[in-house]
Amino acid sequence: MQSNTAGSGRLPRMKQKHAKPTQSVQWLPAERLGQLDVDARLRPWLIGKGLLSERVKAACGERYALRLVDQWSGILSSSHKLGLKSNDHAGLFRDVEMVRGDQVWVFAQTVTPDSTLSLHPWLAEMGDAPLDGVLTELSGMERSAYEYAWVPVDDPLAARAVREADIKPAGLWARRSRVSLRGAPLLMQEVFLPAMGFA
Repeated sequence: MQSNTAGSGRLPRMKQKHAKPTQSVQWLPAERLGQLDVDARLRPWLIGKGLLSERVKAACGERYALRLVDQWSGILSSSHKLGLKSNDHAGLFRDVEMVRGDQVWVFAQTVTPDSTLSLHPWLAEMGDAPLDGVLTELSGMERSAYEYAWVPVDDPLAARAVREADIKPAGLWARRSRVSLRGAPLLMQEVFLPAMGFA
């Protein structure tokens, strides 16, 4: 996989052999979320309406920041393909963090398959702009219902989210949705870290 990160290069390059999860993550529809043991403090963030970046910004105030962590080309796993409903084998991965001060609240990863990137090359030039806000302003954009999962820490998605944590939890709650830009899919995945919601 080729890393395209600009700046300090805090995140080491991810080897292709780590692209596949060590165990299957089960993504569930919203109606199943009520049957799961979700922290009461976290549940409103998982299911709340409105742009997540705007909700986090409102809660954090002046201490809020959104920062680009990495952008890299990689192989799509079977889980990515299922979420995207795409047969593409590779795509662009964009990792960002929503932070309050020095505490990461949300790790977000956008997966854009090569076929979508060829139609919408501007997706590779987002920088640290919040993607959800950009997408809402586009015509012909459709978003699927969210799916939810408890992602074990050894899964590549959670592993990237806690890569700098001194103490790593057993797993993290995440949600994902499929966005269609005039029929071209991309996958938005958001991982909620333990600091979420704490002042």
